[in-house]
Amino acid sequence: MISPDRLAVIANIQEKVASGAFNDKVETGDPTLDEEGVRKALYRVVKERDGIPYGIKHFIARRIADMITFRLAKSAEIKGLENIKDVKGAAIVTSNHFAPFENGMLRIMTSKNGKGHLWAVSQDTNFVMKGWRGFLLRYAGLIPVTQDKGFMATFFEQMLGEQLDKGHYVLIYPEQEMWFNYRKPRPPKRGAYHYAAKFGVPVISCFVEIDDVPGVGPDGIGNTRWILHILPTIWPDPRKSVRENSITMMEKDYAQKREAYEKAYGKPLDYTFENWDIAGYEQGLQV
Repeated sequence: MISPDRLAVIANIQEKVASGAFNDKVETGDPTLDEEGVRKALYRVVKERDGIPYGIKHFIARRIADMITFRLAKSAEIKGLENIKDVKGAAIVTSNHFAPFENGMLRIMTSKNGKGHLWAVSQDTNFVMKGWRGFLLRYAGLIPVTQDKGFMATFFEQMLGEQLDKGHYVLIYPEQEMWFNYRKPRPPKRGAYHYAAKFGVPVISCFVEIDDVPGVGPDGIGNTRWILHILPTIWPDPRKSVRENSITMMEKDYAQKREAYEKAYGKPLDYTFENWDIAGYEQGLQV
């Protein structure tokens, strides 16, 4: 049987699709913080990063994340590496967000293009999660994003700029929230493209196809395999303003992801909800 938690998340996705709220949270059980709690968590992150213990934890968390990545690599398929052969320096990476560790495929892409680390932007509430997942979220190379405008204008831009200055790739999910196994690319928010334009770096545009494979997991959802499609790189135009670039880059990225979806699945993109939208759901219902 499909677990109650999964069913609740799928029901939330269906509700959000119906209302057009494609960037809203759908997961159950995520930590919630008041404004003061968020502030304390974020500034604890900033303070920690200057200390030696952070470096040690960062090293350990990176190794664990790499182990997970190598496990994914056994079944991962990556198409379109030729589209980033000319990206020699820093870049913002965008992709659809449907699983906690689907960014493992983006880590593999980063490594195959000669880069050592993929950093990622993550919601502030992730930095107070408990257990091993919380440890990875805090120390495996994440930059917190929040509604606190003061933090975003100072510490966020500083942390993001530091990694871009080092030539790293930084993953920013323009869909914002994770929607479990949701196949369709969702309309993006403009933040990722704003920062790409502001720092003058390209956007590495990606779309992950989710295919059903035989078998059902312990949560009652059918097994899947992932195919990473690396799409043409989107470069900012030096003749345009940051705002103009951000809008143009966002529209082009969404168009590319839409085209990749339609090519992968052989059907036009529309947002009428059906069970097929959640990879593995129909398999679970048939058990």
